[in-house]
Amino acid sequence: MKINSIAIPLPIDNIDTDQIIPARFLKQVDKNGYGQNLFYNWRFNEDGDVKESFELNKPERAGAEILVAGNNFGCGSSREHAAWAVAGFGIKAVVSSQFADIFKGNAYNNGILPVEVNPSTLEKIIEAITKKPETRIAVDLEKQEIAISEIDLKENFEISPFKKECLLNGVDETEYLINLKDAIEAYERKVATE
Repeated sequence: MKINSIAIPLPIDNIDTDQIIPARFLKQVDKNGYGQNLFYNWRFNEDGDVKESFELNKPERAGAEILVAGNNFGCGSSREHAAWAVAGFGIKAVVSSQFADIFKGNAYNNGILPVEVNPSTLEKIIEAITKKPETRIAVDLEKQEIAISEIDLKENFEISPFKKECLLNGVDETEYLINLKDAIEAYERKVATE
């Protein structure tokens, strides 16, 4: 998984899952349509008009596949719908200095890469993409590296080997196990004959 994209700065700490996808939109039972309601209360006025000043609504952010948020992204309730909304909007990676554990797991299971960097690196990234919206961020999952060549920034990030393998192969935990069905059955046959 390699992502090279412009990014959306959202330098707000403690963005919780109710801000990511408000509870009133949780009526659907499948993943479709959640992206249009991502950060709804921040993106739209009470009458439904678009807030032009909000970063996700700015034309120069259109098509961005990376969201750069403040510390402690995805805190609050455990709703998986938050990850559905992020993915449904087209975001493939979220960069923060810390993620809530449940959101992080939900992100992995929905094909979103949470990239955790140190706070000073996060500040540099936010500054770069705020000053120049056309700044591109390169995220390389295989190398576990995030980089912005324009400001000579490069940092490695941590990810569990299992989650990395799932993301690289485009599968969630269940699909990973299903793909091991033949090996599991062979092992069971072998153990049964011993």
